[in-house]
Amino acid sequence: MTDTRTAVIFGASGIIGRAIAENLLTTGGWRVVGVARNPIADIPGLDFVACDLTDPASCQQALAGIAAEHAYFTTWARRPTEHENCEVNGGMVRNAIAGVVAAGTLKHVALVTGLKHYLGPFDNYAKTAIETPFTEDMPRVPGENFYYAQEDELFAAAEKHGFTWSVARPHTVIGYAPGNQMNLGTSIAVYAAIAKETGLPFQFPGTPQQHDGLVDVTDARLLASHMIWEANTPAAADTAFNVVNGDVFRWRRMWTHIADWFGLEAAPYPGKMVPLIEYLADAGPVWDRIVAQHGLKPNPIDTVAPWWHVDLDLGRTMETMADMSLSRERGFTGYQRSSGSFIDLFERLRRERIIP
Repeated sequence: MTDTRTAVIFGASGIIGRAIAENLLTTGGWRVVGVARNPIADIPGLDFVACDLTDPASCQQALAGIAAEHAYFTTWARRPTEHENCEVNGGMVRNAIAGVVAAGTLKHVALVTGLKHYLGPFDNYAKTAIETPFTEDMPRVPGENFYYAQEDELFAAAEKHGFTWSVARPHTVIGYAPGNQMNLGTSIAVYAAIAKETGLPFQFPGTPQQHDGLVDVTDARLLASHMIWEANTPAAADTAFNVVNGDVFRWRRMWTHIADWFGLEAAPYPGKMVPLIEYLADAGPVWDRIVAQHGLKPNPIDTVAPWWHVDLDLGRTMETMADMSLSRERGFTGYQRSSGSFIDLFERLRRERIIP
């Protein structure tokens, strides 16, 4: 009989945490404990634990008796200023590790951050030109950044308690998790559904630099595979990795590919950014009508289409790509065609009755 190991996923309801949970549960041999604010009922086999990661006592109580070997930290909280972001997100990592390390079985903690490590925080995002592709040995951007606060808590805890660590730095993550705060793929799918329903031109909303320049993204499934590889590979211990699909594309071509899948014509690019938060400001009632007509799950538009994140992601005025050489050198060979990331997501959203 195969021994079952235990993994704890903080943020198991999000794009990344869900993908890790589904991967481990499909692989077998793992008891998977998902930690989140709200119950997770749609991941078969997942053991759910609710706790407030900002409260040390809540973490200690919720995680008591869970003898985890691996922990994956995939969640975050947004606050009005970056100083507050650093305090709350650094504290969440500290509290989560303190709760899970108490059993004395912890061997590895894998943290996910992102390319704001190179581009700067929300309030100073992509304001300074940086040489691309990004490599893991680039220095931190001066100033406060909650990714750095999370890393520092991880490094300090690993040194104190003797477990190994890893950090994954994905680009824009494409994957299934309706309601996630940063969800470009699902937002584009909702935009396409609205355009098809109303005849609204399906135009690329971003900057000329994003429309015409090279870019990459990260499939949540590939990221999950990478983080699990990190936790189980000695050569990956105590290392930060960029994690992207392995290909590059231009949005001007990808947008046409996406439009074709939805049976739409890609509208001519207007030559400038047209933020979706303005372009689709009055789309809420239209979405509600689409949901009712097609018998979709009753997700309000704000929960499935965070336009602010689309505008942030596609509003950059600089090229953004990450180098994967370090992962290849350490033995990770995973690859995902980015067009397939979008199409696979759209098909799942349709199967799950999130879009028509």
